[in-house]
Amino acid sequence: MFVDRINKKISLPIMIIVAGLGAYQLLTELKPLPQKSDETRRPISVFIERVKYAKVHSSVSTQGEVRAKTQVDIIAQVTGIVTSVSSEFIEGGKVKPGMPLISIEQSDYYAAVRAAEARQASAEVLVLQANADADVARYQLRNETKAPDLALRKPQVAQAQANLRAANAELTQARLNLARTQVSLPFNGRIVDTAVALGQYVTPGTLIGQAFADDIVEIRLPLNDAQIATLDLPVGFIADADNAPLVSITSILANRQHRWLGSLQRLDATVDPSTRMLFGTAQVLDPYGQGASKIGMPLAVGLFVSAKIAGPTLENVLVISRSALRAGSLVYVLSNDNTLEIRPVEIAYISDSEVVISAGLEVGELVIRSSIRNATEGMPLEIIEQDKSSMRREDASNTSGA
Repeated sequence: MFVDRINKKISLPIMIIVAGLGAYQLLTELKPLPQKSDETRRPISVFIERVKYAKVHSSVSTQGEVRAKTQVDIIAQVTGIVTSVSSEFIEGGKVKPGMPLISIEQSDYYAAVRAAEARQASAEVLVLQANADADVARYQLRNETKAPDLALRKPQVAQAQANLRAANAELTQARLNLARTQVSLPFNGRIVDTAVALGQYVTPGTLIGQAFADDIVEIRLPLNDAQIATLDLPVGFIADADNAPLVSITSILANRQHRWLGSLQRLDATVDPSTRMLFGTAQVLDPYGQGASKIGMPLAVGLFVSAKIAGPTLENVLVISRSALRAGSLVYVLSNDNTLEIRPVEIAYISDSEVVISAGLEVGELVIRSSIRNATEGMPLEIIEQDKSSMRREDASNTSGA
């Protein structure tokens, strides 16, 4: 009796599980099959353009900081107290060649000039006396065939002449020191910084200030390997009057964009080891005068600018829009059966608006400018009606031109 009750407790759950599995199997077999859809994949509408031959003016874009071609420290060469300072000897002051910037006390140097003049006059008298004595000695020894030089007073004449040359040199140095009390520059330029004031005592080597010449400014421009290839210039290139590439320089200053025109004068002979870049140097002539922007803004030293260097003109090259180029140097091509073909290409030159293709496309092929999400090879496409009309007009113009 006890055994029968245990068997009933075990068999009942098993029977329930078996019944449930049977019911599930039956329902699965009786479930209606889903209807198969005959709907084909819907084409995606795209904008296209035709690959064409064109002439392209290549260029490369880079950036750099404007610096003066000539910038110098102004150094005192004589000792004394600063007795006057020019009104232009201030930051930003404009200087001209020979214009005194500061004056150093001159009284000691005037005295030195007068003393040197006196020594020169005395030396001239001694030369005259030595020559006269030599004339007398030659007359007295006129019958001597081998008269010694000392008897002819030749050493005395030579000594007097040497003393005169030394006196002349001392006078020249004294006058030079007097001139150096007027500190000036040999070029047109601007003052960057000043380091002395009226009444200050200076010695040779004292830094007075800094200035730069404003006739030419330079911009150091970094170029990578692709940019050097576009410019087609050798490392160490030095321009002459006929082959200097033009450089368009732009910057935003005072909330306005300004443009200046310069030229690429040289490329470095070595590659920068830290950046692996090759630097070129562009120059702008008279940046504070004729070389200023159209509204008169100078190309100021220290300004950070963008530069576009003109490269060679590419004749009869395959060109597509920049928007038709995809990541990884891929182009989406519309095949003859209106499906997508993803094709790798080789790029010869790329700008902000167009791409020059060296391999991978043929003239007349249709490339896609539209953005396509999750693009796959062979997906159906259709041309947007607006593009169809423009393509027909383009074909008609090509036919009439032929």
